[in-house]
Amino acid sequence: MIHWLSQVGSVTWFNVRTIPQRKGAAVTAAVGIAGVVAVLVGVLSIAEGFRAAMAVSGPADLAIVLRSGADSEMTSGLSREETRLIADAPGVARTPDGPLASAELFVIINLLKRSTGTDANVPLRGVGSMGAQVRGDIRILEGRRFEPGRNEVMVGVGAARAFAGLDLNERITIGRNEWEVVGVFAGGGGAAESEIWTDAAVLQPAYHRGSSFQSVYAKLTSPDAFQEFKDALTANPQLKVKVLRLRDYLADQSSMLTTFIQTIGVLIAAMMALGALFAALNTMYSAVAARTREIATLRALGFGSSPVILSVLAESLVLALIGGAAGAALAYFAFDGFKASTINWQTFSQIAFAFAVTPRLLAYAILWAAAIGLLGGLFPAIRAARLPVAVALRET
Repeated sequence: MIHWLSQVGSVTWFNVRTIPQRKGAAVTAAVGIAGVVAVLVGVLSIAEGFRAAMAVSGPADLAIVLRSGADSEMTSGLSREETRLIADAPGVARTPDGPLASAELFVIINLLKRSTGTDANVPLRGVGSMGAQVRGDIRILEGRRFEPGRNEVMVGVGAARAFAGLDLNERITIGRNEWEVVGVFAGGGGAAESEIWTDAAVLQPAYHRGSSFQSVYAKLTSPDAFQEFKDALTANPQLKVKVLRLRDYLADQSSMLTTFIQTIGVLIAAMMALGALFAALNTMYSAVAARTREIATLRALGFGSSPVILSVLAESLVLALIGGAAGAALAYFAFDGFKASTINWQTFSQIAFAFAVTPRLLAYAILWAAAIGLLGGLFPAIRAARLPVAVALRET
């Protein structure tokens, strides 16, 4: 066993040391694999960033209540009396000012994208007096919060960055009314940062909603209180509602787009990987052909076939990992944190987000590179091991 390992190590080290002598073919293979990795990471970082923008961090103590049968806030509807019953349900956290529950409206308004000047559907949310406290991670970055009863809005930092007309102290026209931007807020990097917030009581008459709402956001006494809260509402004959953890609701809202992006990314990378695989095959076949007599001499000296196969695979893997690392680094510096916005097909509203090149994504891409390298070296390695020694020694 020790002798076999020694043979593998010796032949592998010899192969790797001679890579600079074949730098043209080696660079071609490495660049091809780097391109695959960079494209794969770049496309999948869109899905990772979108998923992060729709995620809610922290404990699972936030719940959303919708009308039974609704698949989003857009299709939901709740009366004022129903929102009161929800706020008074067991499991809802309370303060001296009342229960931590916010009855909310969700409408879509039209603004222009800063980057392209094209129309965009932007979510405008009417929140209750406890809206910011319910979420717990709302921080004012500029200006102040809107005052109840006034035509004022505060905008998420993502929305302010992506859409025109949302700078501090600007006025936007919504319906027949003008609304002043009085603040810019951060929401922990979540979906709220792509929204515009105002007082629900002011938004209702502006959109002729009477006393109706679309959802209730509630902060629970603890994550374990969710089931008690849900059971109390679903068992109440006065209510016909569905109760979800907010993080589960947002994950479901983002599932269609993230699945689509991931599928497209893998398909594009697979097509590019096919080209990189042929480049790797060509490189390794050339490497084996250039060292036919060397390999035959080693086998004549007693080196087995398996060390030869493993040494060629190792050389191909080294080239692939170099290319993969270069592609991953390129993708990280080019894409990580890149700001963009896209439409969420399940709500037809724009979501501002940043591309996210995560460690998990980089590891996944490196595995792709390693797989290409191993496949690219497999057949040349088998050919090198099977070539008759006498024939190989006669080749020039």
